[in-house]
Amino acid sequence: MFDFRSDTVTQPTAAMRAAMANAEVGDDVYGDDPTVNDLQAYAADLAGFEAALFTASGTQANLLALMSHCGRGDEYICGQEAHNYKYEAGGAAVLGSIQPQPLTNQADGTILLSDIEAAIKPKDIHFAQSRLISLENTIGGKVLPMEYLAQAQQLAFDKKLKLHLDGARIFNACSELNVPLHSIAQHFDSFTICLSKGLGAPVGSLLLGDEAFIERARRLRKLVGGAMRQAGVLAAAGKLALTEQTARLADDHANAAYLAQGLAQLNQVELGYQATNMVFARFNHADLAGLNQQLLEAGVKVSMAANMRLVLHKDIDRSGVDALLEVLRRHD
Repeated sequence: MFDFRSDTVTQPTAAMRAAMANAEVGDDVYGDDPTVNDLQAYAADLAGFEAALFTASGTQANLLALMSHCGRGDEYICGQEAHNYKYEAGGAAVLGSIQPQPLTNQADGTILLSDIEAAIKPKDIHFAQSRLISLENTIGGKVLPMEYLAQAQQLAFDKKLKLHLDGARIFNACSELNVPLHSIAQHFDSFTICLSKGLGAPVGSLLLGDEAFIERARRLRKLVGGAMRQAGVLAAAGKLALTEQTARLADDHANAAYLAQGLAQLNQVELGYQATNMVFARFNHADLAGLNQQLLEAGVKVSMAANMRLVLHKDIDRSGVDALLEVLRRHD
């Protein structure tokens, strides 16, 4: 089955399964799981950061970041389409009493710096206090330009705010820009990496920051029930995600471009855009349910809707794209 619903559906590699089965473990709550410690140290060194924390999910990593940067009644500024605002169950507000200030994302995924500056609250008892700017890279598959990151960093510094990055797909951005991780990470006070999307690990994300920040996040991880024991079983796969899977993300981007080219030739499909490993399109077929059944019979799974996101990843090769296009051509 070629599953285009998301890059979260990736299966762990054979090497990951073997590493998990043979992982050396300890109790991570005590800090003595050697495989977790190795993953955290490796990621921090790769990014040029002081420390990293292994977490159960990207949602948890973002929550810990927001709660570590902001106190009750504080505010973070983010995009209207930001995952940590729109798709994480309101966790910052519910669990951290942190107010989001969402702003319009531009067509390229950025937030106008003038909008951010205008949204920063004055020192006044009537307002929540702005503490943090949160960006996302990639967002909707789109890569934030390096010049923009530098400008956002300067704005945050000038306004005495912290800058966080939801970097769930940061290695897709690295691949597209052809830059190492630290080139993007250097602009931020904290950022996340998701290991279980295109990188193929079964579970886990990393949160990175300075040592004091990560210690706050470690305590908060315990508070929200995220402290794990022999977590090295999972961290072993996460290490291989970072060492063996990042270079091949360019293949996903190429397959996404190939898919977009095929969709553009169809009469009943309106191509929206393709960016990194994602393709967005409108399907104008009269019988979407019937089309979905035909795709399933051909071994293709999508999140069927008129407006659809199709995501490429390590478990979809060129033949998977061809299988999807063949069904669509028959119904065009």
